[in-house]
Formats: sequence, structure tokens, C-alpha cells
Amino acid sequence: MPPAKKTRRTTRVPTPRWARLADEELLDWRFCDLGLTLPRSPVAPRVARLVRELRARGIALRPDFWIATDWFSPDDVAGVAIPFFVVHPRLVRLERQQMGEVEGGTAAACMRLLRHEAGHAVDHAYRLHERDDWATTFGRHSMPYRWSYRPRPFSKSFVQHLDLWYAQSHPAEDFAETFAEWLTPGARWRTRYAGWPALEKLEYVDWVMGELQGARARPRKKGRPDAVPSLRMTLREYYASKRTRYLRDRSALFDRALLRVFRIKPAKKKRGERHTRADRFLRQVRPRIRRSVARWTGEFQYTVDRVLDELIARARALDLVLAADAGETALDAAIMLVMQTRDYVHRGYHKLLR
Repeated sequence: MPPAKKTRRTTRVPTPRWARLADEELLDWRFCDLGLTLPRSPVAPRVARLVRELRARGIALRPDFWIATDWFSPDDVAGVAIPFFVVHPRLVRLERQQMGEVEGGTAAACMRLLRHEAGHAVDHAYRLHERDDWATTFGRHSMPYRWSYRPRPFSKSFVQHLDLWYAQSHPAEDFAETFAEWLTPGARWRTRYAGWPALEKLEYVDWVMGELQGARARPRKKGRPDAVPSLRMTLREYYASKRTRYLRDRSALFDRALLRVFRIKPAKKKRGERHTRADRFLRQVRPRIRRSVARWTGEFQYTVDRVLDELIARARALDLVLAADAGETALDAAIMLVMQTRDYVHRGYHKLLR
């Protein structure tokens, strides 16, 4: 008689009571009452995979992981905060309903973000940004962060890991993106970036990580900022604040973009000087640029129209006028509309509840 097959015993994770609630009821729950934990969550296997990837590369550091309100790695802390909304399928659905998208909501996107944040954690743990060769390679870590930046889509000086050319936003993000690309199994970065200046950054990371094998981490701080168990705010309060912040930031982002293409109308007009209003100009060129932008971005013309409507409204509110000839400005306006449409969709602004 053949031996009986051994069956693997699995412990079923109980479904929390709040997971069965409708959105309106769930929104009134406080973070601290959700009882969220990383073990046995959908993110746990991905964290374990990241740790294996670090170990395979000879990096002894095991970052601290905790559940917070967003993706981040605090300055001087060798750890990674993972947002609550990717920890449970019910919270994934709530985030998508409230914000229009879920950052890190798929396994692939989650791994890209984990590798990126691990780059920050490694930087903090070994104080790499204090090294002269780090600054020579990536720039000054002390540069102020800018919520809005002007990317160069065709630049070959930066790797392309996260969307929106995020490596170009700050030297710290450049390092984290380069580290993430280097860490990704099977990335074949030497082939992909052959002939690119970005390859020098990848070779630098490869060299430094080899130098750090067996080195002891030296983070300056410990702690878990914004840890969910300590937050007494409700999900409703959190999302109201988040939407308000996103909508405010969106207006600021549009303002910065518009001021790169147009200028504020002078208080006094010089003799013979004529000012073409920016909002009127955008309406004139609208028919020909929106079709091209929809084709370049792959987005519906309806979405492009929504972005253009907001740009026109902001141009009118800021009292902007043309700063160059119409032909040059039309091209700049089309490029601006491409960038703003991609960012608009990426951040889920087109789905925000208003």
C-alpha cells in the first residue's frame, strides 16, 4: 500500500469585519482599529522576495517594514513604509474608488516601488549620499525637493524604472531609481543602457554595493513614522485631506507649466505693444493640438480636453499672455499638454471625486 501523501496545512486568515462593509461605513473606521499586519497579507510574499533579492546581491541589510499611509523611506531610517491600501483587497478597492488609482496595486508595480524604496533605505543605512563619489555621480543630496519638475523625456543620463522619468526629480531619487534598476533580477541593465551616460551610474552602484558586502549599517535614526496602529484619524478624514491636497497640488503644477510657456501680462503696455491672451490662444490652437496629443499619449480626446480646459482656466486666472511668436508657442503648448495629460492620468486626477 503506497504511503499517504502529505498535505500542507494552511492557516486561514479570518476576514476582518470591516472588509464586508460598504464604502460609506468603512470610511468611518479609524486606522488604529483596522488591525492591519504585514504577515499573511498580499504584500508579505513581495517583501520576502525583495529581501531575497537583496541577499542575492550580497547586501546584508534587511530593511524594517511597516504599514503607513503612503510609500516612503524616512530620512536617516533604514526602513520602508508600505501604504495600508495595498495590504488588503478591500482597501485596494476603496483606494481606487476614492483616488482613481492604486499606486503599487499590482504585483509588478508593488515590486518596482519596493525596490525603489529599498534603494533609499540602503542609502540611509550606509549614509552613501555623504560620500564625495556619490555626489559626483548623482548630484548634491541637499538640493531642495520639488513637487514639480521638468523632465527631459529623451535624456539618456537617467534610468527609466518608475513612470514620469522620476529619476530626474532629485539626486536621491536618481540613486534610488538606479539602485532599483540594478537590483531587478534579469534586468540586463548593461545591455539595455549600453551607450547611455546612465550606464556609468549603474556601474557605480554595482561597484559600491560590492564594496559594502559585509559592511555594518549605520542609520542615524530608528522609528516608524505614520505607522497605522498609532493613527486615530478615520479613513474619511484621510481621503478628504488627500483629495484636497492633490487638487491643490494639481493647480500649482499647472501654474508652473503655464509660466514656462507664457508670461504674466505686464502692468503697463509699451507703445505699439500687443498682448495675445494665453487662454484665447489655447482655444485657437485647441483643435489641432488635442488630436496630436491624444495620439501621442494614447489617451482619449475627452481626457485631453479636460486637461486643456483646466489649463485655459488657470491661464485666464493668472492673466497670462504670449511670451514668443505663435508658431513656437503652439509647439511648446503641445509639449506642455502631453506632459500634463500623462501626469494627470498617472496620478488619477481624471477619476477623483469632486
